[in-house]
Amino acid sequence: MGPTAWCAATLVVLASAFGAMAQDVTLTAREGGLQLDGTLQGFDGEFYRVNTRYGALTVDAQGVICTGPGCPELTAPFATLRFVGAPDAGAALVPPLIAAFAAQRGLDHTVLPGDVFAARLTDPVSGAALAEISFEPMLPDDATAALTQGAAEFAVAADLDPDLGNRAIAMDALIPVMAADNPTAVISSRDLAAVLAGDITNWAALGGPDMPIVLHALDPGTDLQRALEARLGRAIPAELRHPDLTSLANAVAADPYALAIIGAAQRGPARRLPLTDSCGFPLLPSAMAVKAEDYPLALPIHLLTPRRRLPLMAREFLEFLSSPPAQKVIASAGYIDRSPESQPMTADGLRLINAIRGAGSDVALADLQALVGVMTGADRVSLTFRFQDGSSALDASSQQNLADLAQLLGAGQFADKDLIFAGFSDGSGDAAANLALAAERAEGVAGALREAAPDLPADRIPRVIAFGEVLPIACDSTSVGRGLNRRVEFWLRPRDARPAGATDTLPP
Repeated sequence: MGPTAWCAATLVVLASAFGAMAQDVTLTAREGGLQLDGTLQGFDGEFYRVNTRYGALTVDAQGVICTGPGCPELTAPFATLRFVGAPDAGAALVPPLIAAFAAQRGLDHTVLPGDVFAARLTDPVSGAALAEISFEPMLPDDATAALTQGAAEFAVAADLDPDLGNRAIAMDALIPVMAADNPTAVISSRDLAAVLAGDITNWAALGGPDMPIVLHALDPGTDLQRALEARLGRAIPAELRHPDLTSLANAVAADPYALAIIGAAQRGPARRLPLTDSCGFPLLPSAMAVKAEDYPLALPIHLLTPRRRLPLMAREFLEFLSSPPAQKVIASAGYIDRSPESQPMTADGLRLINAIRGAGSDVALADLQALVGVMTGADRVSLTFRFQDGSSALDASSQQNLADLAQLLGAGQFADKDLIFAGFSDGSGDAAANLALAAERAEGVAGALREAAPDLPADRIPRVIAFGEVLPIACDSTSVGRGLNRRVEFWLRPRDARPAGATDTLPP
């Protein structure tokens, strides 16, 4: 059904219900005869949103003629984009992203005076105002309410809400920090959890000075603090609280016995305390590790959206977030962008060291040799796939990784490479069963990619190879470590570039 016929059918149902009482717009079907009166709530260049006695209705502009004092200028629809949410991430990301968005579209960008960020976008030729954009810091519950009640279009958040749409726009790493002159060399994830639970209270237990640990944290209910405590499953008994990350970082740097968890993008003068897992594996918040979510305290920064149709410019802004200019802005703001990153497998010696150190009695030398045979000459891409707890369904970040991979392959990326989905498991249970489970999950990711990109040629769907428990990246003695080890990685190998004498362990 075309837009005119669809709209006419809609108006047939509604026409008898509306009287002649004047409203500020009247939408008349282009075929004539049928009309809808109401108060215009918005126009995004494609659809009118009209408030009627029967509620808000969305009507395709192609099928109607708008008359009345509330009708918009069709050639230059005005959009209001209201951002709310996490104060630190929002203030760091929203203003430069809006400026870059305006520059890409060739629009004039003017920052408006005031205590909170606001900007106006205008047409450089006509001078017509096209949009006003604002960001207001809000606690998570208030930001969610603003979205659901129609008072905002976007919320910057460190956590998801199942009732809202979401898009991961950046990554950060939660890191332990202390004062620069604190001599403590390293902290294990198990000891860090004990400190944050109040079970370890003296630096001497961590190899530091015989002085009490002074816990600092953000105020309860702030976005990052809630995300951290959700990870830990408990509240942190901090002695000193701070309203924002800048205040927190400065306070920790000035307190010789302070300890806090902070976002790496806002670390300021505080010094990072190196972190290991309980088996001694170093946990490094590198860009590659954070993008792949190998770092256990990787923190996606989300842009939440309401379950309603957003204005055209808002939808265009969401598309812009995947562009190289947007990714450059995110990196310049101190966060880790979401553009895929690759790294030679042989460049990360820690992975092979962990494979050898973590190999259980079920892992044979032949298994390690097969792994090295495939790794030689291969690159790992940061797009990694993990699963919801107790399920083979992809988690939220992995679903977006799948969409990104489908887009890259559809655009012809990696055309000269062999593509591999490498499946891994944790080390609990029987090795053969773990190998079969790793293969099943890798096949599941390949199947999901086929569904997401049905037009991809068969040779552009990565081949599956499973290694099971052979390459742990974290300690299997903890649930967090086992979750990190259960993964599907995306590898690239040059075609016909295997070293002489190497055995091809890939399926034919």
